[in-house]
Amino acid sequence: MVNILIGCTGSVATIKLPILVKSLLELQPDVHISVITTERAKHFFDVSEIPDPVKVYDDKHEWDSWSNRGDPVLHIDLGKWADLFLIAPLDANTLGKMANGICDNLLTCTARAWDLTKPLLFCPAMNTRMYEHPLTLQQIGLLESWGHQLIPVVSKALMCGEIGDGGMAEVSTIIQYVQPYTLN
Repeated sequence: MVNILIGCTGSVATIKLPILVKSLLELQPDVHISVITTERAKHFFDVSEIPDPVKVYDDKHEWDSWSNRGDPVLHIDLGKWADLFLIAPLDANTLGKMANGICDNLLTCTARAWDLTKPLLFCPAMNTRMYEHPLTLQQIGLLESWGHQLIPVVSKALMCGEIGDGGMAEVSTIIQYVQPYTLN
């Protein structure tokens, strides 16, 4: 059994989340998936398109699950549960937060508390101008220096109409990166 935690952020590439989840579930019968979505990511997909029994968590779940000392802390529990953390897509905003240690939502708190002995794979997705900004390369390099694995962007026609680097890797490519971690 492999527990995969998928994080998705406020990039239009989140429209691929339902396809990504379905493709991961097809890898082998004992793959279990949970999803963390940022508030902005919710704009790009319909939670009803995520197949059962996949659980989708957001900031509200984090705060609703805790009221007193000793209560469960969701970002810690999800990190303990997951064997692999896949952030797809990782927008420029969340990339910057992760690189600077900012943890102001369920996804960034989970990433900050992530056990660095377990794989964290990330798929940047942003406009070409944002991707080519010097900070982006530095921030990606910092995440890689912590042992996180980059799934490279692709060059394509982006939703804004521009053509260039910054598109999230295709689902089939993401599956190729994840698959070695799912083998028993």
